[in-house]
Amino acid sequence: MKINVGKADRAVRIVAGVVILSAGYYYGSYWGLVGLVPLLTGFSKRCPVYSIFGTSTCEK
Repeated sequence: MKINVGKADRAVRIVAGVVILSAGYYYGSYWGLVGLVPLLTGFSKRCPVYSIFGTSTCEK
């Protein structure tokens, strides 16, 4: 799988993941685990949905 997440997109995903996880922890909800998805895609620089649609935010 190719790298398809650019720098700005990666930063937004990581921040959003941390915010969602924090909110889940604060409210005591397991829904906060949804924050793992943007964190994992941000840190791995790969997004399966982007691959399906052939999209990339990476500079070439």
